[in-house]
Amino acid sequence: MSEVTTTREQSKVVVGDALVVEPSGFDEMIVALNVDYDVRGPVVRDGAIVTGALGRAHDLPVAIHDRQEPGRYRLVEGDDEEWFGWAVGPTSWKPELYPPSQVLWRSEGRGDRLKFVTPHDDLRALALVGVRPCDVAALRVLERVFLGRHPNPTFARSRRNLFVVAVECARPASTCFCASMGAGPGLDGDVDLAVTELFSPHRFLVRVCSVRGAEVASTVTHAGAGADDWASREAALASATEQLSRRVDYDGIATLLARSIEHPHWDAVAERCLSCANCTMVCPTCFCGDVRDVTDLAGDTRRQHSWSSCFDLEHSFVHGGPVRPGAPARYRQWLTHKFSTWWDQFGSSGCVGCGRCITWCPVGIDVTAELDAFTPPSSPTIDPEEAPA
Repeated sequence: MSEVTTTREQSKVVVGDALVVEPSGFDEMIVALNVDYDVRGPVVRDGAIVTGALGRAHDLPVAIHDRQEPGRYRLVEGDDEEWFGWAVGPTSWKPELYPPSQVLWRSEGRGDRLKFVTPHDDLRALALVGVRPCDVAALRVLERVFLGRHPNPTFARSRRNLFVVAVECARPASTCFCASMGAGPGLDGDVDLAVTELFSPHRFLVRVCSVRGAEVASTVTHAGAGADDWASREAALASATEQLSRRVDYDGIATLLARSIEHPHWDAVAERCLSCANCTMVCPTCFCGDVRDVTDLAGDTRRQHSWSSCFDLEHSFVHGGPVRPGAPARYRQWLTHKFSTWWDQFGSSGCVGCGRCITWCPVGIDVTAELDAFTPPSSPTIDPEEAPA
């Protein structure tokens, strides 16, 4: 690794540069971002790694690791120096751009007078630090939804000025399957700064992917990346890929599900499914919402948009009752939309393989195992010498 002697005044960074930044330099970057952005990043709160305000590097979950299994999540403290030694937490970055609840407008009634008020949106530019590759992929999916077929003004405003510092994943959880969905553990770009945490010594390989990223990186003490830094990155990503034990047939699953609408397995999985909607609430790409008008005793009314879920009984309610009254139909709607009909709507899968739906399912339903249940058994291989004449 090159010795980090370059100072902020001595170097101008451009798009395409690859830098080596020491932990102190990473702290400089967070401080620099706070000048122009509302900086959000991973913090430990209530026994989980969630999104919170990030002022300095010491706010990060240093030496904290997660242990995830179907229906189980725990944090453990290590004796190492890792800042990003965890996979994903229960909260994705989606709420930062697509609020769980939002007032669209409100009215104030006083006597015979009625006044309509549009809430003032004074959004400061947002910087997200520590975004995993799977969540970068999820952001692209939401862009197809909210900047395309279903425009969302709040998302569009937040996304326009969003600064993304992505960190590649070296410690995937046992529930992750990002590689088979083409969403990790490495990252090709499409962010402002792409970071890989390296060790011996502790340092960060930072790839500059945008003009804004170059401007921020220019304020940080750094050196140029060397061949050993790149080799360390490749080794870390290879190790992460080997740790991924779950997978999904990315190319064939959409067609398979389209042909399995009447498969008996829908009833089998529904016997375990609680229809609690946890999977949709933690999913970084689910986007269903509901709009309701609420009136208080003073005569004021507000129109409020809130997240919804296809597991809610009212979600498919039309005149006469819900279209999907039972758990088998609701689970089928979620799974087939996520992995099959999403392609018809948006030209991609709705899943990025983050594994949150597996970890945060109270009964531990494993979506990769459920998808495998629809795969017909392969025909046994017959040795030509043993074949009947």
